[in-house]
Amino acid sequence: MISDVLEARVRPQVDVRALEAEYGARNYKPLDVVIARGEGVWLWDVEGRRYLDCLSAYSAVNQGHCHPRIVAALTDQAQRLTLTSRAFRNDQLGLFYEEICQLTGSHSVLPMNTGVEAVESALKVARKWGYEVKGVTPGAAEIIVCAGNFHGRTLSVVGFSTDPTSTGGFGPFTPGFRIVPFGDAAALEAAITPNTVAVLIEPIQGEAGVIIPPAGYLAAVRAACTRHDVILILDEVQTGLGRTGKLLAEEHEGVEADLTLVGKALSGGVYPVSAVLSNKEVLGVLRPGEHGSTFGGNPLACAVARMALKVLVEEGMVENAAFQGARMMAGLAEIGGGAIRDVRGRGLMIAVELRPEAGGARRYCEALQARGLLCKETHDHTIRIAPPLVITGGEVDWALEQFAAVLG
Repeated sequence: MISDVLEARVRPQVDVRALEAEYGARNYKPLDVVIARGEGVWLWDVEGRRYLDCLSAYSAVNQGHCHPRIVAALTDQAQRLTLTSRAFRNDQLGLFYEEICQLTGSHSVLPMNTGVEAVESALKVARKWGYEVKGVTPGAAEIIVCAGNFHGRTLSVVGFSTDPTSTGGFGPFTPGFRIVPFGDAAALEAAITPNTVAVLIEPIQGEAGVIIPPAGYLAAVRAACTRHDVILILDEVQTGLGRTGKLLAEEHEGVEADLTLVGKALSGGVYPVSAVLSNKEVLGVLRPGEHGSTFGGNPLACAVARMALKVLVEEGMVENAAFQGARMMAGLAEIGGGAIRDVRGRGLMIAVELRPEAGGARRYCEALQARGLLCKETHDHTIRIAPPLVITGGEVDWALEQFAAVLG
């Protein structure tokens, strides 16, 4: 099997699709393109065709593919030290803590690897805080989540999903979660009980189709959590780090979560890095041995994350997301034709929802692929558009030409 992979890199005639079909679990249905190289907003397949990436690995590649400063940080650190575990200190962890806290206004950090690990960590911390600080009866803690949520694929997390594809065949699930409608602050507050320890929300529901809540929703939820002494957890794994035209999406309403979860673009897409950011003493309930990760906070991850944050700020990517996102939204809104039902988004997190009679989003994504633009469908009728934040005005205009040709 190893020899097959090595040969595939030097012998283009090897059918890598057949290798995937023979050896891989069939839990994905990708577009039928085999990518071999990436740079900035562009990708090239094994036959040399070029594509504009409008997915950014679900916002993991905000800084663009293979950003040279991030790759250099990775290469340099990989030649010095990659992993010690947390049994020993390393010379990158403290610097990472300081820089991300200063950038986000956080007080403390819990480093993990993947976005869903950050979610699971926050759930554990919230329950422990509920028992030790709020005084909830042991074993009775409740966490409120929203219908349409997507917080990852682990067993506990899919257990409070409302998507039957995520839950079917995987039960029984972890108890202790209450589901309320997304965007309805009154319903959320009505669901709070003395046993409620936390509310977990995405500022914008990405996987659900870039669903944006009503103006004032996050501020109202923040106020309700404060009134009832409940932790507000914002899952910014997809919305954070510039995607919506602000460093964090919570900034659009001027709120601060008690726990903010970031990942994906925290490494610029070159290494799995995530973090739980705390804006009060919630993380203080953790004591040595109660939670951890062998790879979480490793020196390679920290060096990469430090540079990923640095280029995001120094190269103006957050501001560019706001500017180019407005340009993209305006252009999409001008496309005529009967296929488009709605265009919505914030920054460079955009969705085009198609009418049910249009025949589904997949065929439009395939047509866009044929024109050199890569998007992905979600929930049958929605096309997600999320290019790297380094996209230029000329590249936005070229993308709009392709969308108009296919959707107009």
